This record gives sequence, C-alpha cells and structure tokens, in this order.
Amino acid sequence: MRILIISFYYEPDLCAGSFRTTAFVKALERHLKAGDTVEVVTTLPNRYSTYKVESSELQARDNVTIRRIRTPSHKSAFFDQARAFRAYFIGALKYTGSRKYDIVFATSSRLFSALLGAIISKQQNIPLYLDIRDIFVDTMKSILKNSRLKVVIPLFNIVEKLAVSRAQKINLVSSGFASYFQEKYRRDYSFFPNGIDDEFLRGDFNSPRVIQSDRVIFTYTGNIGEGQGLEKIVPKIAERYKNIEFRIVGDGGRRSALEECTSQLKNVKLMNPVNRKELGELYNQSDVLFLHLNNHDAFRKVLPSKIFEYAATYRPIIAGVEGYAKEFLADYLPDSVIFRSCDFDDFCRKYDQFNGAVDLKARKEFIAKFSRFAIMDAMAKDFLSLRMSV
Repeated sequence: MRILIISFYYEPDLCAGSFRTTAFVKALERHLKAGDTVEVVTTLPNRYSTYKVESSELQARDNVTIRRIRTPSHKSAFFDQARAFRAYFIGALKYTGSRKYDIVFATSSRLFSALLGAIISKQQNIPLYLDIRDIFVDTMKSILKNSRLKVVIPLFNIVEKLAVSRAQKINLVSSGFASYFQEKYRRDYSFFPNGIDDEFLRGDFNSPRVIQSDRVIFTYTGNIGEGQGLEKIVPKIAERYKNIEFRIVGDGGRRSALEECTSQLKNVKLMNPVNRKELGELYNQSDVLFLHLNNHDAFRKVLPSKIFEYAATYRPIIAGVEGYAKEFLADYLPDSVIFRSCDFDDFCRKYDQFNGAVDLKARKEFIAKFSRFAIMDAMAKDFLSLRMSV
C-alpha cells in the first residue's frame, strides 16, 4: 500500500503541526506491512523567520520518503502565509500528479491543506483521512469580522464543505470542535488529541522549584499571534508585578506589537524560538508556565497543544483561557490557575492567591493518559483501518 501524507509542517520545523505529523508517521512505521510505503509531502522549514535550520528537499529512509516543497519566506503575515501556501499547494499537486497512491492523510490547521488532500483523493479515487487541528472558518470569522477581507469567508465555507464531504474519516484534535462540525456535517468523528512527546517524558522535571517572592520567572513558549493575544495581557501584568520576569520564547504575526508595548519594561524578555533541548532547559529555569488565548469566540473551542508539554514539566500553569480549554484544565490539571482571557483584573485576583502548589498525583495521571506515543499509535491504527476500502 502506498500512503501519502499531506502536512504543511514537518520536522525539523517547530510547531504543533510538525510535532504531531512527525509522531504520526513514526507510529505508522510501526504498523506497516511488507511492501507498504509512506511519502510525506511537506515544506522546507519555514515556520518562523527567526528560526533557521537546514534540511534537504528529498530524504528517504527504509520505506519512508519525505519530499519538501520550497516556499517563499514569510513573517506570519496573512498575505505572506497565503503566498507560501500557494507555492506549497501548486508544488504538491505537481509532484503527486505523476505518482500513484492508495490512501491519503491530510492534517489541516490551514484549511487548504484539507482541500489539497481532497483534490488528490478525488483525482486518484482513493480514501482520504482528514485530521482537523483548527476550525479555520470560525477563526477567520472572528479575526476578519471588522476587515474588508471578510468577503472571502463564504469561499472558506465552500472549501471546508468540499474537504469534509470528500473524507472517509475525520479526526478532530479538540473535543471542543465537536458541536461546530456535528451541527454543520452530521457524521461520526474520532478525537485523537495532541499529547506529550518523548523528549518531555524523559525530561528531569519532577522537582518543582521553590518560588522566591522577589523574582518569579514566567515562561511562555510558542506562537505569538492573534490567537494568543499576548500584547493584551503581558504588558499589564509586567507593569503591575515588577517581581515577575517574563520570558517569551517564540515568533509570529503579533510579535512586533508585543515588542512595541513592552519595550520600556525591563522585566519582559522576548527570545527567538529554540530547539526542544534548549526548551527543556528553559522550562527547568522557570517558576511558572504561562498560557493565554485571545478573547475571540473561535478560541473557546480550541485546546492549545502547549498544555500537554507544560503539564509534563511539573511546573505551575497559569492560563488565561475560556471555553473548552478551561474545562479541560479543570478536569485534568486541577492545580492550574485559570483566569478569563484578556482580563487583567481577574488575573490579579487569581494571582494574588497563588501559592505555587502542584498536584503531583494529577500530573502523573495526566502524563500516563496523554502520552503522544500512545495517542498516535491508536490514530495510526484508525487510519490504517481504511486499508479495507483500498
């Protein structure tokens, strides 16, 4: 069986989509039969302009081939990303057009990755397994509601419908997406979430730091974009609590806005993305791990992948989230301090009662339940069940 994997990001890129797809391919390899092959069509590393790593356009090992499409450089701006994805879309169609596959897997936070998988599925008359990591239409409605670009939203709805209707199986990475998709498309869905990678399961994080009142290190890692809204909350916290030292590690479309509004604050340090080994060292130096989502309605359905990574460090988590992410934290990580998104007063109320306690029992149970290895292994088996329709 010849398997095609469509993913805009793949290792060594640093982002949730890259980590997830890489783990999924490794899980697939454990279940392949003699003669099975996997081909990953992705991009050369491009997630962040501030994180450069070399990788070849074509790699092959055993029965796995990775073909990377070159895309224009971008700085996470809307039109920059659109140009980059256009290059990937065209390049991937051209590359796969001369090849034959038996089944296709597409993972999509960018809606057009799903469309790309659907087009190839239709062209070659093969089954499609769709892994949905974001509700693109919902997100665009929230972000573009006051923009002239909102006229393109009906097009996004059409693309979403085409992709969903073509897929034989659909996985939703967050159970918070269920109501949206079940109301629009009455069908069955699986729910394989993100998880904790081996790098963090092996990390030496099982000794929470004793927090000193005169200097508390808050670390945030990941994307700095519209979805996080860090510029709406971090400057206010840093201005009020001089003993909090923010270390914000990452890049994204709103980094410049965050840099501008924290430029006069000596207790906010912005750092470029780092590899996972360096990230583990930063976590070890941290007193608190900080998480925040913007207060758009669309973000009430998402489950940030960082939650899994943060939980494995045995560090206190302070999160400004609502909706499904809030419910998830309350259910599985009850030691988390949760405040309302973008609500500085609520942060102050919660933080003033913060004592740094970590529920070790709950953390151990969480780590056991959400190992990425186990989740991706189950998802690979679910995907390969489509083998029967080939």
